[in-house]
Amino acid sequence: MSGITGLTHKLRGLVGRAVCGVCAIIPGPRTFRALVNHFGGARAALEALPSLARRGGAAAPRICSRDEAEREIDAARELDVALIAIGEAGYPQRLQMIDDAPPLIAVRGHLPALAMPAVAVVGSRNASAAGMKLTQIFARGLSEAGFAIVSGLARGIDAAAHRASLANGTIAVLAGGQDRIYPPEHGDLLDEILSAGVAVTEMPLGWEPRARDFPRRNRLISGLALGVVIVEAAKRSGSLITARLALEQGREVFAVPGSPLDPRAEGTNSLIKQGATPVTETADIVAVLEPIMGMALTAREPEPTDRDRVADVDPAADERARIIALLSPAPVQVDDLVRLANSSPRVVRLVLLELELAGRLERHGGGLVSLL
Repeated sequence: MSGITGLTHKLRGLVGRAVCGVCAIIPGPRTFRALVNHFGGARAALEALPSLARRGGAAAPRICSRDEAEREIDAARELDVALIAIGEAGYPQRLQMIDDAPPLIAVRGHLPALAMPAVAVVGSRNASAAGMKLTQIFARGLSEAGFAIVSGLARGIDAAAHRASLANGTIAVLAGGQDRIYPPEHGDLLDEILSAGVAVTEMPLGWEPRARDFPRRNRLISGLALGVVIVEAAKRSGSLITARLALEQGREVFAVPGSPLDPRAEGTNSLIKQGATPVTETADIVAVLEPIMGMALTAREPEPTDRDRVADVDPAADERARIIALLSPAPVQVDDLVRLANSSPRVVRLVLLELELAGRLERHGGGLVSLL
């Protein structure tokens, strides 16, 4: 194990979901990016973690060892699972652009499918016959037009979308580890997907999906895609979470209109009222996405320059207290903290990292943070 993959894997054991199962703090991908950007690399971030956590008010965390990380990599290799770190060749470009892109993804199957332009198709688990038929029409048409179809391997609309696009490549985003397929009865479907498509997860091997893991997975479904098609969705459903995440990520949102008498169309009809693009045929989607496909991709956050990678200066006690005093449970922009605290951006970011590693800070989309 060498290079960024090895170091990223070890850091993910701390800032992801504790690959080794024994870490004391559980910040997420945004913290990973902040740590690596602040310190200029995974190795320096790992070395700084104990002091950062102590200064934020938490005990020094346990970092999984190289041997533990290598054992997981060996286990992944036995299942033909590839581990791809952010910034490496093979990491999906569009996924890399989202604020909370996973530091490491575990992928299995026909990996070139990840490089295809993609459209997500999601909807109700308890789908109607009409919804299933429409899903097949959209997914097959988009697949034949050269798009990979992204979905969550769930019952109903998701499964129909995968099955309709098996021949040309479909991407199943998993809520658990590559060896913990949910629902279990879709194991055979996943096997079919892997011949021309791929399974993707940010979770480690052995991870059993929990209820809160599915919304987390949904950000990857929308993050991989140019746009998201919602076929059927009740008023409160995971598909609407995916639509919201897609909007936050700057993705196109399409909704299939349905009967006002069907509760499964309540969510999609509401999306259309809020500005989602109504679609009744594949051409409606392709016409919107074709111009986007030619646009250059740019990262949300630039890599730090050598000039940025200077030795950290421990903020003075009064400066740290001033920054913390400006925080509350109400989200605030990091830029506003810098201005109001009259501190440098680097000092403010360092204090925020200390607080987050101590479990006292939450990061939101759009550069917002709040105190827990």
